[in-house]
Amino acid sequence: MSSRPPVRPAVSSRRTLRMVTATTAAVVLVLTGFAWRGVDALVSTIERIDGLGLGGGRDGAVDILMVGMDSRSDAHGNPLSDHERAMLHAGDEVGTNTDTIVLLRVPSDGRSATAISIPRDSYVRIPGGGMGKINSVYGATAQTRRSTLLGRGVAEAEAWRQATRAGRQALIETVATLTGVTIDHYAEVSLLGFVLLTDAVGGVEICLNHRVDDWMSGADFPAGRQRLNGVQALSFVRQRHGLPRGDLDRIVRQQVFMAQLVGQVLSAKTLSNPAGLERLGAAVGRTVVLDERWDALAFLRRLDELSGQQVTFVTIPVTDPDASTSSGESVIDVDVESVETFVASLVGDGETAGDSEPVTDPATVTVSVYNAGTVDGLAAEVAGRLSATGFGRGTVTNYAGPAVTSSRIFASTTSSASARAVSEALGGLSILADPALSPEAVRVVLASDYSGPGSAASRVFDPSATATSVAPVPSALPIDAGHTGPKCVN
Repeated sequence: MSSRPPVRPAVSSRRTLRMVTATTAAVVLVLTGFAWRGVDALVSTIERIDGLGLGGGRDGAVDILMVGMDSRSDAHGNPLSDHERAMLHAGDEVGTNTDTIVLLRVPSDGRSATAISIPRDSYVRIPGGGMGKINSVYGATAQTRRSTLLGRGVAEAEAWRQATRAGRQALIETVATLTGVTIDHYAEVSLLGFVLLTDAVGGVEICLNHRVDDWMSGADFPAGRQRLNGVQALSFVRQRHGLPRGDLDRIVRQQVFMAQLVGQVLSAKTLSNPAGLERLGAAVGRTVVLDERWDALAFLRRLDELSGQQVTFVTIPVTDPDASTSSGESVIDVDVESVETFVASLVGDGETAGDSEPVTDPATVTVSVYNAGTVDGLAAEVAGRLSATGFGRGTVTNYAGPAVTSSRIFASTTSSASARAVSEALGGLSILADPALSPEAVRVVLASDYSGPGSAASRVFDPSATATSVAPVPSALPIDAGHTGPKCVN
């Protein structure tokens, strides 16, 4: 008698497998259909606005301006409760500033998404002429428009509606002028929305290099990895006092937080999960504003297909993170041409700014600075500027070598990527070889001819001067949403 098993059961097993597979597929289809109907219902609760002058450009990408509002009201203009203001560490100020500004670029083929942070203190040309911090554009425009309308006898509710539209239009125009792209869509979320959305996904994990305790933002956290709820997360991303690089470190915090949040949502397929959608739905109704023309449902479907590694977070290049105006106002100097080139590179022929040459992370470079000139305190000032942009601090003292008449940089080789990064940060100083130096060490010798960042000539920002003579500060490495754990930050 043959010991081989009968054939029929095997066929039956294959048929059963096909039936199980088909049934599973049907169930998934039903659940997915339900979930996307849930997304549709979720999107339908969001406040919509029109008349923002969006779209019309052909630059190879869908460009979405995402704004975090430091507002004491919800998306519908209703004031927050006393409890909510206290929870958010929000005072009684009437003004509305843009606490966070991010341009999301999604190439037309949908292969990736890049979130580009714009520092809130970036000193830019604003609609109507003049210069100002970019975070003031929305609020200042809205307040001016509101006062004008009220003076004409327009009712308060209508005056506020028209004023906020004018503020949004001004911000959209400002970002478009700075980046050189056409803004296709607009999304806005309030501080309360940030808290509710974070809680809706069960909190987000972060990692700190050092313990922080800042009463202004409410940030009080130990060093190391930890999971934050909504209120804690808001304090984490808003702190900038007491951080080594101020607002730039604050932006890095925002980016690593968003990377963790996006990675968490994508890996959990929250947008295809009815339970996850239910939690999100409770958060967006009061706190999110979208432009009227945006088919957000189609966009969400598109994003749900991305993996974490395809979503990255970067910051626009800046020329001086610690500049000041002639009136003494502290600002961040940006060069429009450099910003436009950087933003355009993010959707060019599948390449990014980092594809042709690896980007040097300033944190891996230790820079010693020596003063060989006649300006007291120059080495300390320049070393402080380098530290503020992320470079490690080495020796800072007067130069004791042979007399020098021109500033220069010493590195192990003239082709050192670390030395080039420092040279770019200081306006293009010459690089000389010193084989005695380790590959990660860079030495800067400053003579009386030095006029780059940290010199007396650079301490007052003149908006009428061309910025092409000052090299952009090297950007930090891009942060992607595919990490297995949070990147530790200041």
